[in-house]
Amino acid sequence: MKLTEEMIKQLEKDLENCTTAEDLLGQKGVIKNLVRGLSEQILEAEMTHHLGYEKYAPEGQNSGNSRNGKSSKTVQSDAGEMQLDIPRDRNGTFEPMLVPKHQRTIGKIDGIIISLYAKGLTTRDIKEHLEQLYGLEVSPTFISNITERLREYVIEWQSRALESLYAIVYFDAIFYKIREDSKVITKAAYTCLGIDQNGQKELLGIWVDQAEGANFWLSVLTDLKNRGVQDILIACVDGLKGFPDAIQTVFPQTEVQQCIIHQIRNSLRYIASKNKKEFTKDLKSVYQATTKENAELQLERLNEKWGKKYPVVIGSWQRNWENLSVYYKYPEEIRRLIYTTNIVEGLHRQFRKVTKTKSLFPHDDALKKMLFMAYLDISKKWSMPVQNWALIISHLSILYKERLQLKI
Repeated sequence: MKLTEEMIKQLEKDLENCTTAEDLLGQKGVIKNLVRGLSEQILEAEMTHHLGYEKYAPEGQNSGNSRNGKSSKTVQSDAGEMQLDIPRDRNGTFEPMLVPKHQRTIGKIDGIIISLYAKGLTTRDIKEHLEQLYGLEVSPTFISNITERLREYVIEWQSRALESLYAIVYFDAIFYKIREDSKVITKAAYTCLGIDQNGQKELLGIWVDQAEGANFWLSVLTDLKNRGVQDILIACVDGLKGFPDAIQTVFPQTEVQQCIIHQIRNSLRYIASKNKKEFTKDLKSVYQATTKENAELQLERLNEKWGKKYPVVIGSWQRNWENLSVYYKYPEEIRRLIYTTNIVEGLHRQFRKVTKTKSLFPHDDALKKMLFMAYLDISKKWSMPVQNWALIISHLSILYKERLQLKI
């Protein structure tokens, strides 16, 4: 949109009268008047396009619709708050694209507010940031209204169709305090981080429930299937009881690898301080073995040495061995990816950096919105496939040739 001769003349006149920064950038300054003039010119052009004829053109006679004056609307822009004259049509069918109905912003303000929200800033912090850096005075309600629009985006994102197959999916939960029915309770935000056939990471969804449990994970898995996931080659989980069974109820062909790091941490909690160093050394011979057969031999030796002293710890390794030992069937490149859920825990650490200023969330949706925006910001760095993916997918295509159909 070009400046008209009239606007240029007015701009030259205004600039001649500028003697202070306020005259140029203030509430009634030249810049704001220029933005207002350009915006109203764009709105007039939109109306012309909508009606199909220029203002005062004879083609408008008996056309069935015509201009019908203007209405005033206060909006926020990068230049600050200003009033725009919005043209109207007689039939009431004109919907401007520059300032859609019910929208009170033009320019990049929405994007700035949402970006700051994604960084974990509070409504008060965002208000102060806009005032200090941009000279914009906006109310907390205005900021809340913009961030509230994210709820629709979260619902759409959470309902989107997914790939039919994921090579690896990591399941984990992160916990937050949420207010519910005048009480503060701890809830789990369930996350599923998938790696697709191209080696790209993708967060498949965020679900919130009161406590982490296999029953709720079952509903999460069912949701994934309803959204198009037909198969998962390898699922990586923590030590939650009943979780492997829940996965294989929905995806019966999936190999379930229980996180070795979780198992080690849980085990060492029950080992006396004086025995930890020696026990840890003996335990390494189990989970660092090169083959499953050797690992089982080392587990037997561990039982012989420590079984009577720590039967709960050794019994846990024996009961969970089927899921703890899955990674032995794969080469080193795949083992490094699946023996632990650290990859999704890394995402959770980044979530905590964003949410550290929030000791309490007012409701589930507020938590989902913040985690969703944090994920969008974090995922910008996920442009490359995971390390050694060409070797990994080649090996998986041999093991799962019936299920993994590579497009070459």
